[in-house]
Amino acid sequence: MYDPTVARLTYRALLGRRRALILGALPLLLIVIAAAVRALAGADDQTAVNVLGGFALATMVPIIGVIAGTGAIGPEIDDGSVVYLLSKPLKRSTIIFTKLIVAIAVTMVFSAVPTLVAGLILNGNGQQIAIAYTIAALVASIAYAALFLLLGTVSRHAVVFGLVYALVWEALFGSLVPGARTLSIQQWALAVAHKVAGGDMVTSDVGLPTATVLLLVVTVLATWYAGQKLRSLTLAGEE
Repeated sequence: MYDPTVARLTYRALLGRRRALILGALPLLLIVIAAAVRALAGADDQTAVNVLGGFALATMVPIIGVIAGTGAIGPEIDDGSVVYLLSKPLKRSTIIFTKLIVAIAVTMVFSAVPTLVAGLILNGNGQQIAIAYTIAALVASIAYAALFLLLGTVSRHAVVFGLVYALVWEALFGSLVPGARTLSIQQWALAVAHKVAGGDMVTSDVGLPTATVLLLVVTVLATWYAGQKLRSLTLAGEE
């Protein structure tokens, strides 16, 4: 299910100079914001929640997921170079699973690590807030990578659709429309963070059992359907 050659090529594509700069920009901004807030306001638990929840989990993690998830396969489909990969004696499910693992790893590194650093800067992990949001970022990275990898497989405008979901659906509608929060990866990840932190500092509109099921369903179904679309793409190319 995992091919090292496909993984190496995907890492090379995702971590090229230009894309690496884009991936690193938001984490760097988060750490700068955390340092500035700590210097100006001191250590405060509520401030840490506001920064980590409002910027790290709500904005940084999904955008990095868009870049990593769609970038793992989208450019290869757009320029036609995926044909060479599909001509190799590899199962389509192996290609998708390998690219998913790479996308998850990249998303986790560029989102969870800076979230932890920012949390430690903001309040030194008081009330387990830094750890809670780091775990939430790790969990969200898996679902985002799977969802946006699927978008990269089915659409040439995957980045646009991904940003619409991340910034319009989750950030805008998720904050204004209560029903939309149930279908939000951010809220599912917050349910996990709430369990880790305990208390009322970190909250979610979705219960942990529901969030866990939805995270698993989205990840598995998105990965499976991406494999099916890649298989049909191969058949179309052969025809």
